[in-house]
Amino acid sequence: MVFMGDRATLLETGRFVQRHARNAADEIIEAVGAVDAAVDTTAETDADSETETETEARHRRAAERGDLASMSALGALLLRRGDLDGAEPYLRGATAEGDRAAANNLGVLLHQRGYAEEAAGWWRVAAVAGSAPAAHALGRHHRERGDEPAAEYWLRQAAEQGHALGAYALADLLEHRSDVGAERWLRAAAEQGHREAAYRLALALERRATETTRGPHDTGTRLRVPGTGALVPTGAAATAPAATDTGAAGGGRAVGEPGGEPTEAEQWFRQAAARGHRRAALHLGAILEHRGELKEAGRWYLSSAKEGEAKAACALGFLLRDAGDEESAAVWWLRAAQDGDGNAANALGALHAARGEQQTAERWYRAAMDAGDVNGAYNLGLLCAAQDRIPQAEQWYRRAAYAGHREAANALAVLLLQAGDANGAEPWFSKAAEAGSVDAAFNLGILHAGRDDDRTALVWYERAAAAGHTEAALQVGIAALRDGDERTAERHLRCAAGGGSAEAAFRLASVLDARRPDPGPAVLGAPREEKTECEEWYERAAQQGHRRAQVRVGMLAAGRGDLAEADRWYREAAEAGSRNGAFNLGLLLAREGSEREAALWWTRAARAGHGRAALRLALLAARRGELTEGRRWCARAVELGPAEVAERAARLSEALHQELTA
Repeated sequence: MVFMGDRATLLETGRFVQRHARNAADEIIEAVGAVDAAVDTTAETDADSETETETEARHRRAAERGDLASMSALGALLLRRGDLDGAEPYLRGATAEGDRAAANNLGVLLHQRGYAEEAAGWWRVAAVAGSAPAAHALGRHHRERGDEPAAEYWLRQAAEQGHALGAYALADLLEHRSDVGAERWLRAAAEQGHREAAYRLALALERRATETTRGPHDTGTRLRVPGTGALVPTGAAATAPAATDTGAAGGGRAVGEPGGEPTEAEQWFRQAAARGHRRAALHLGAILEHRGELKEAGRWYLSSAKEGEAKAACALGFLLRDAGDEESAAVWWLRAAQDGDGNAANALGALHAARGEQQTAERWYRAAMDAGDVNGAYNLGLLCAAQDRIPQAEQWYRRAAYAGHREAANALAVLLLQAGDANGAEPWFSKAAEAGSVDAAFNLGILHAGRDDDRTALVWYERAAAAGHTEAALQVGIAALRDGDERTAERHLRCAAGGGSAEAAFRLASVLDARRPDPGPAVLGAPREEKTECEEWYERAAQQGHRRAQVRVGMLAAGRGDLAEADRWYREAAEAGSRNGAFNLGLLLAREGSEREAALWWTRAARAGHGRAALRLALLAARRGELTEGRRWCARAVELGPAEVAERAARLSEALHQELTA
């Protein structure tokens, strides 16, 4: 039996079938075994203008006259249609005459009938004659039977002939055993338009770039819901990142920085997505969203979601919500949740909880839990806790905590601690902290500080601070100040102040303030000095409502001669309950001649325990001749102190007494 070589490319089916074979190949790779895709359709005539019926009729007439090429082409056409009985005689006839494409396609037919060994025999005949599709099919056959050496041999034969499916199957085999050569063949298949190969190549490139960035001992990005610094569970609903891809290569957010250049991985994701790969479109959308290109990200999410990718529908929902279109977001979350996406179900739960629709929220959180998303149980706990259904909250927190949810473990520990069970809370705090919960590490610090175990408390504060916890950084800074380590204190206070802690900003300003040289007496007509860094930190704390910072900003403003600014800050502090603010405001008003209003603020300060304010009121009463009132405020000043104030008040009281008894 003699088989034709390269000349068969002019004799095997037409371009019409070839185009459809290529389109079907991708679908079959994704849906069923690739051997089913191995119909060799290279023997076509140039008949683009013909309909399929006309092509079939023409080939049938020629085949009946014994034309070998038409017998092979007609057999391939009928096989593609699923007419196995009609295709078999033509394929057998062409095979008997030495047509290698017919031999390959006869193997496909037999494989579909369930005669795998006989199919492999014909694939071998065609592959030996140089058929790349047959070599690919034969390689897949051997792999299914566990004969990897034979599988690799035949898949390599197909790949080296430029067969995209063969290159992809070879890459898959090599990747399965962690062979570094896998990437070469993924790239070869991707360059020939194989969308799954392009997707997996992109994942491999992304994974390598991520490992390079993180280093060999990094276990991945740790995500947390930012806490409040208090011993309470954080957040209203915990949801995973909107576009996390947990696909074949491990998933995760895309590599790249906002505004950065497209990576090679992104380019391959884009190629796969452009060919209709819905997971690639999802991943590309995540990359673009991370880079801030939200409009294009939304287009790819939409493309993927329309193809049935639930994660893309969920991600699109988050994108729409962030854009302010909550109603459209809900539509896509609903679609994703109905397809079993737990993250979308959680998002719907949070949406309804925010609207006060507690029963609907609970239903969606339960749906998330049923979908295998442990956040559902945690969110149910948060929902119950917000309604003061503490036993139910504890039940759901405990369920999520046992499933490994670190923030649920932290929330459970908080409930136990609030119930007075510190010993029961500590193991859960520890478990959550060891799993990476920054809030739990901070809460452990609070727990040990409450036991006067400052050393252990500091260890946990330092751990939380290193992970970016603002209040923990403040505590570490305070401890360093107490120990005289000003440099360490400043570093941690800067972190905490930058994270929004007003107390940290005030303490940092105080550290910087202590280093400033004495400005000396103010000189009339001298240019106003620029604000120092310490004053900027005082102002930041003051703007956040820190009363001591407000007083200090007022004092600095008064020192610069900016009395209006000083008045504003003193008044704001005083109205918030600061006795020093009230006292200083009184001094400012008295200097400006508003003694009556000054007396009102000094009275407020004195009643709040300010000794100097009481002394000022005593002096004011004495000047007005109200001697009994003056003695009463002197007694209050003596009581409140400090020592020098008490001494002056005592002398004034004695003088007033002598005046009264004279």
